[in-house]
Amino acid sequence: MPRSRPRPPGGPSRWPGAVRVLTAAVPAAVMFAVGLWGLRRGGMWRDEAVTYQVARRTVPQIWRLLHGVDAVHGLYYLLMHVVLGGDPGHPGEVVLRLPSVCAAAGTAALVAALGARLARPRVGLWAGLLYAVTPLVGHYAQEGRSYALVAAGATGATLLFVRAVREEGRRAWIWYGTVLGVTCWLHEFAVLLLLAHAGTLALARSSRRVWRGWCCAAGGVVLSLLPMVVVSHGQSAQVAWLREPDVETAQELLRQYLGPTDGVYWACLALGLLGLTRLAGRRGEVTLAAVALPLAVLPPVALMLASQLTPLYVDRYVLYALAGAPLLVALGADRVAGMLGRLRSHGTAAAPRWPALTLAGVLAIALAFTHQLPLLRTDRVAGTRPDDLGAIAAAVARALRPGDPVLFLPAHARGAELAYPADFKGTRDIALAEPGAESGTLYGREVGEGVLRRRLAGADEVWAVMEKYALVRGYRPRLGTERAKFAVLNQQFVLRQEMVIDRIALRLYVRPIRVGSAESAVQGGGGRPYPRGGSRTPTAAPRP
Repeated sequence: MPRSRPRPPGGPSRWPGAVRVLTAAVPAAVMFAVGLWGLRRGGMWRDEAVTYQVARRTVPQIWRLLHGVDAVHGLYYLLMHVVLGGDPGHPGEVVLRLPSVCAAAGTAALVAALGARLARPRVGLWAGLLYAVTPLVGHYAQEGRSYALVAAGATGATLLFVRAVREEGRRAWIWYGTVLGVTCWLHEFAVLLLLAHAGTLALARSSRRVWRGWCCAAGGVVLSLLPMVVVSHGQSAQVAWLREPDVETAQELLRQYLGPTDGVYWACLALGLLGLTRLAGRRGEVTLAAVALPLAVLPPVALMLASQLTPLYVDRYVLYALAGAPLLVALGADRVAGMLGRLRSHGTAAAPRWPALTLAGVLAIALAFTHQLPLLRTDRVAGTRPDDLGAIAAAVARALRPGDPVLFLPAHARGAELAYPADFKGTRDIALAEPGAESGTLYGREVGEGVLRRRLAGADEVWAVMEKYALVRGYRPRLGTERAKFAVLNQQFVLRQEMVIDRIALRLYVRPIRVGSAESAVQGGGGRPYPRGGSRTPTAAPRP
């Protein structure tokens, strides 16, 4: 039988409430500070740009879009529509990312609350702080996407799950099912949290009554999610770029959960394994380890296994599972602290109250934060994301003049224009037939091959915003309009200039008959000079 912990001095009516508040508030404050640090990176990347431009559409336009694409993010777009609806024409990067910062801070508080409820306050404090300083958490706390909000919802649902198991009341299960259901509508893969909670009930050897209450709540969640599953299954081509995860993928995820640097990783791994020694409790008792281990393991493992058949795995889809790792690490650290306490009390059964141990744990976490500070600092540079649409738009603003024709290859390269329309002001999107908001698409509907060829026939030069993979020899677009773009550029134009920014190449194509005259005009001082931003040496880069 586990020994009951002594109550804090001053009586239960004074200290427990204050301790619980501080235990949750301190990690939340740290996470909020980490999230705000470097929040304005100076540019959005592609996924954030989608959030920005979709959320600024009207609700009917968003609803129409979801019938064709991105249904899995529909609720998030509607929430962000409320946040960004009154935003003027500027990008608003801070406003775009602020909901994720707040959600991450809330998750840190909820992790701390779980640790304090199922173990003791210092376990909660350490777990919340560990969560707050984990680089992967900091990364998605600064993303204008749904994943930080999903993590907050999943952790809140887990806390309600623990409460429902202990109270065995119908109302508690209703709250649990409601919160988890809403979370799953933020991202459908949050439904894998049900596997983690089933694992917890199995480890706790819960009663039939508890299982029955959980099954009713879980069934309600699954039923409510069926419309989303049906629609998103029809949009599965959006994730066709994913590949099957392997052993290295699992190892990389474990390192991200525990700490990417060697010193932090091995220390956290040892403490996490030590925390598993408290896995089993009395029959029907939910221990912290029995909650944390299935949470950290089952959702990502299930998604990786499913991805062997149909690739679906990306680490951000199971970001919410990360909350289990700091709970196990903090539990292992508490076990070490208990051993040290007993040694200090010369082996007596009751470990003394030793605030210095709690402070020592906080300082160790601060040391881990310092050790990983270079990673956190680097992550706050726009260039560390897959692409930087702000830099691309700035290059366009320097190089192009009003009236210049622009061609996007493929069409989703138009994301920079949608995120930063002011930098493209006055240019002519030569392939666009109908903008995205009016056409119910992300990037707009383009004209057919014949219309495109007629429009390009009247252009002496064209600026092309191109994905780098489209420049690889042998690349062949699937759509006819995209093939026509490449055919016209190859057959009727020559490459004059090129700038490469991240995954995007900005290229100037001119008709061969104009090349000599343009050069003569520049040498003679007449005619059109090089585009604004200064002359550039013509490049020998391969043609598409």
